[in-house]
Amino acid sequence: QVRVVESGGGQVQSGGSLRLTCVASGMTDSIVRMGWARQIPGKTRGQREFVATIHLNGSANYADFVRDRFTITREKGQTTIFLQMSSLRPDDTAVYYCNAGHRYYDGPTNREREHDYWGQGTQVTVAS
Repeated sequence: QVRVVESGGGQVQSGGSLRLTCVASGMTDSIVRMGWARQIPGKTRGQREFVATIHLNGSANYADFVRDRFTITREKGQTTIFLQMSSLRPDDTAVYYCNAGHRYYDGPTNREREHDYWGQGTQVTVAS
């Protein structure tokens, strides 16, 4: 099991910045990636949209709508990640969720699989 806890949300003015923090605990040796997704009420119909992810080798991927505005980083221990958000816009208002990708061996299928563990989310509100 992996536990994921986010923090750092809040309210800012348009153009402002926030930094989100995510800490994973538990079976962290099997985490192969961590990242962020967000849920915008009324827009995504309850679905979370991908924001950014960072892999074991340090490479990162971003959604087009946050590229050059958001930066995902991690601490050396790889169980804490950050999302530095700059040039925030009102349409960035959402609940931001952190996830940790846990890789495990599935005996019945003799294959490696991955399972995402999610945090409870942190609210980010950008006022115009």
